[in-house]
Amino acid sequence: MNSRKEQLAAFDRLLDIMDDLREKCPWDKKQTLESLRHLTIEETYELADAILDNDLEEIKKELGDVLLHIVFYSKIGSEQKAFDIADVANSISNKLIDRHPHIYGDVKVNNEDDVKRNWEQLKLKEGKNSVLEGVPKSLPAVVKANRIQDKVAGVGFDWEKPEQVWQKVQEELFELNEEIKAGNTENIEKEFGDVLFSMINYARFINVNPENALEKTNKKFINRFQYLEAAAKKEGKNLSDMSLTEMDVYWEKSKVFFK
Repeated sequence: MNSRKEQLAAFDRLLDIMDDLREKCPWDKKQTLESLRHLTIEETYELADAILDNDLEEIKKELGDVLLHIVFYSKIGSEQKAFDIADVANSISNKLIDRHPHIYGDVKVNNEDDVKRNWEQLKLKEGKNSVLEGVPKSLPAVVKANRIQDKVAGVGFDWEKPEQVWQKVQEELFELNEEIKAGNTENIEKEFGDVLFSMINYARFINVNPENALEKTNKKFINRFQYLEAAAKKEGKNLSDMSLTEMDVYWEKSKVFFK
């Protein structure tokens, strides 16, 4: 691995390249904070995909793309005399020191839960009106629900045992089924949302990240279905002409390759 000196030199090289691109490249010169936003979101999702695939080489590349965006935003900030990369680094460094008094102060903690509770309490002392202020409005719903539950748990608003949460899941499923029987469309949607919210909460208690779990299932389904498509095509068949029973034969075979 590279030494600290080599790491700093590599980062300094990136800053120099960013300066060159901003000065000489027509595309890079044109970019703004707003124009980069959707590209940053895309790069973040690509990094997330690489992490789920456990592809370390791809993770390295995608981290580079995300780092480029951080440097890019900082360069634009310096041009506007608002902030530069040093301000960005010092800002997060100061926050980490302030939020870890058990490392940089005299606060004692016993476990991870103590750290999380202290973290949320410190944020309120910094002027936050709610522990939920830090949850971005544009987060995907599953991720948002997970963050909401995690944050309120950090200040003690939580179930005590997994069994209690599972009982809540069962309760919400019963209520959903009752609304389905009644045919109340509006209430069905509400109760379905409650079921999802309670399942996401239960995932936290059994140490499962619901977003990762669902995405892995998505990938598994895609792989199995594409196997089905390829196998049918190989035998000159069209899925639209096949019965569900015929397709299920290939689907069962796909499970051998994609578990």
